[in-house]
Formats: sequence, C-alpha cells, structure tokens
Amino acid sequence: MDAPYPRLLVTRFAECFAFYRAVLPALTGATLAKGAPAGPYANWDLADRTCLALFDRSAMAATLGVAELPAHPAAPSQDTAMLVLRVDDVDGALGLCLRHGGTPVTPPTDRPEWGPTLRSAHLRDPDGHVIELQSY
Repeated sequence: MDAPYPRLLVTRFAECFAFYRAVLPALTGATLAKGAPAGPYANWDLADRTCLALFDRSAMAATLGVAELPAHPAAPSQDTAMLVLRVDDVDGALGLCLRHGGTPVTPPTDRPEWGPTLRSAHLRDPDGHVIELQSY
C-alpha cells in the first residue's frame, strides 16, 4: 500500500493557496509543483513527491456527485484531522504561519509528556484546518 500525501478539501481556495505557498517552502522545503490561486487544485512536492495537495471542496463534491449535501456540520464540532509538520524552530514557524494568515490555537509549549524534547504549537490555516508544528 502507498499512502502518498494528504489532500485538504478547502472552501477558501485562494486564501489557502496563498498561505501554503508562503509557508510550506520555509517549513518543509516543499515547492509548488502544480496549481494557481484560482484553483481548483494545487500540490507541493518534496524530493519529486507530493507532500500536500489542496482541492476546492465544491469541485470535489461535484466530482463525487454530492454537491447537494451541506459543506459543514450544522453545529460546531471537534476537529477530525490535523496536518502535522516537523520543524526546526516551533516559535519561528508559528510566527511565519501567523504572518501569512494562520490563526493561533495554542502557543509554543514544551510537551515532555509527548516526548522528552518535544515542543509544539497549533494553529488553523485560512480554511480552519488544524496544523501542529512540532520539533523534537
């Protein structure tokens, strides 16, 4: 089995595209391989392999034949997925993400209960996806 990469389904494609275009190269070394702000698809590659893709949620819904279903739950709910990025400097990475449209969730915090040297911070991308920045 091959599980090549996460694909985020987004409603605010242009904003998410701008966010990931600004932060992924600095955080992971990934470069934009395909796509543009108008969408509906974009992917970033690392070592000739996709590491993250964005797809416009309504375009995917049309492809799957479920465009008539609601885009979001009616009531607030807990998150069901998270993108985790290992970075050298959690504080610096969080600052970069916030400068490019991310929204803070938790500040940089040492988490010895997760690992002896683990440090993490959490934020949301412009579409609300949770991102964990971690170093260890």
